[in-house]
Amino acid sequence: MLTLLEDKINTPVGPLWILCDEQLRLRAVEWEEHSARMEQLLDLHYRAEGYRRRAAGNPGGFSDKLRDYFDGDLGVIDGLPGETAGTPFQREVWQALRTIPCGQVMHYGELAVRLGRPGAARAVGAANGANPISIVVPCHRVIGAGGALTGYAGGVQRKEWLLRHEGYFLL
Repeated sequence: MLTLLEDKINTPVGPLWILCDEQLRLRAVEWEEHSARMEQLLDLHYRAEGYRRRAAGNPGGFSDKLRDYFDGDLGVIDGLPGETAGTPFQREVWQALRTIPCGQVMHYGELAVRLGRPGAARAVGAANGANPISIVVPCHRVIGAGGALTGYAGGVQRKEWLLRHEGYFLL
């Protein structure tokens, strides 16, 4: 049985859930108003092996690190350990997302090409949308081909805030 340690922090753009396993690897980071989506993903990925959630203050120091990110220490999220389920393709996309530098963006099609799958922009978008570790796996750094802020489960306004916070200048 997998035990997930959970905490909730306040951020400038709303409350954020942080869940990690007992080996201190992030399993989920999700906005409070989207906690139903997080629970669906947890059930999808971990129901077979079984899991339980347990409240914990600042598990693995992740709560403090994410607070630091929101306070302006943008590099603190680089290299935070995560452990995700999902398909091999989803995990490949999520790993590629972590290579997009802070303050930069990439189009879905560009990410598909980077993965050696030109023409798979929609599949990349779907995998991006299923990312269970938002912010740390920076799905907000992927935008539409024309520069549109599309495809962020936390909402377009929050995506815009995160990009501005990271120094990306929006037109």
